[in-house]
Amino acid sequence: MLATNQSLLFDDLGSRRVQADFSGGHLSTDGGVLLLRQIDRGLGLSRALAGCFTDLRNPLLIDHTVPELVAQRVLALALGYEDLNDHDTLRLDPLLAVGAGKLDPLGEDRWQDPGVALAGASTLNRMELGNNKTDRYHKISHDPQKIEQTLLAMAVRCLPKDAVEVILDLDGMGHLVHGLQEGRHFSAYYDGYCYQPLYVVCGGVVLWAQLRTGHQDAEEDVVAALKKIIPAIRERLPRARIVVRGDSAFCREALMAACEGEREVYFVLGLAKNPVLVSRIQKQMAWAQARRCLTGTNTREFTEFEYQTRASWSRARRVVAKAEATAEGPNPRFVVTSLPRAGFGEGELGAQWMYEETYCGRGNMENVLKQQTLDLEADRMSTHYLASNQLRLWLATFAYMLMERLRALTLPGTELAKATAGTIRVRLLKVAVAVKVSVRRVYLQMSSAFPARELFALCLQRLKAAAWETS
Repeated sequence: MLATNQSLLFDDLGSRRVQADFSGGHLSTDGGVLLLRQIDRGLGLSRALAGCFTDLRNPLLIDHTVPELVAQRVLALALGYEDLNDHDTLRLDPLLAVGAGKLDPLGEDRWQDPGVALAGASTLNRMELGNNKTDRYHKISHDPQKIEQTLLAMAVRCLPKDAVEVILDLDGMGHLVHGLQEGRHFSAYYDGYCYQPLYVVCGGVVLWAQLRTGHQDAEEDVVAALKKIIPAIRERLPRARIVVRGDSAFCREALMAACEGEREVYFVLGLAKNPVLVSRIQKQMAWAQARRCLTGTNTREFTEFEYQTRASWSRARRVVAKAEATAEGPNPRFVVTSLPRAGFGEGELGAQWMYEETYCGRGNMENVLKQQTLDLEADRMSTHYLASNQLRLWLATFAYMLMERLRALTLPGTELAKATAGTIRVRLLKVAVAVKVSVRRVYLQMSSAFPARELFALCLQRLKAAAWETS
């Protein structure tokens, strides 16, 4: 075994010898976990999430409580460690132990594995599989309904209290799986076996993350989800109007009728084109094509009309149409909405505004979900069971909530105000720290060469001044 003070010699730098050893003491590369810890404590996130678990272990024989396990897992996800195997080395990180709430961040007082503060991959894996296995080794289980309610309650608290309009974006993604996972199904669209989770996003906040089997239709379970989401929003924002927005996969009679049956709930949904719809915009398409011949650029014409299907719709509804002429040919698009053209006293909601500003605004939701999957690996569905994969999806969603709150509360007006979770992680959270633990304090010495140290200090200042809501 290599001694900590055994020298490693590299090529000289001019007249200087380049020498290294492993005697630097306790170091971490994730100094930004302190900011995430501050947010976690302010929101009460990991504490509330831990309350959704049942722990049947003997408290006298354990080293890691459920709140510590949950905090360790969520913080590691936010820091970019999506695999459980990562925790076999992360368990040695004293700074992550501080973030997880370990009173002994060096693990010196543990009755087994002294000097290792955090849980390893096997312990965390037993926690995630607790709902599917009932043997003597799996004594931690979770209540899916409670986690669902906790996510919704905490996400709704992130919405501004003075909002007059709340837009709920719907999306059904395809998360590919690479094994024999329970509930997988082949999708020709995604060209592989997958799950198709349902997401509901409001601005930059994820309100709903429901894992569904791969064979379910995009709009399935949407009405049931909205029946839980809308009352939660009404409790916080009783006078705000709610707009449900989605692509043509969600354009179903059940969803539209459900919105029409609620007070101050509207919808803006993509509508798949058909010969009848295309025939209604022939005049506008002719004008667009004529203008393109004169200008040589893509041109658009907008119109609207009342439309009702032969059998599937219960009533006629307002349809907004875009007639676009491109180099590749005609590009008609349609949107059905219950928003009135007269608007709400702030000007008319004309056809062009409805399409370009209201419907196309759903692109922001796509960016949120890309951060979920690309930066936080929310699509890492690698356990066999549907229940444990759902738990992993929720854990990634809570980790994203920490990152979103970090951006919303501390980064307005800075160069990272609109940065993705991955960029914030690299630019702000990845900072080298030397950790020194004594009886009276945990002293953290951050890198003097850290380029964002002023921004880091500003973030802490803003977090201390934040008015955290505990209700």
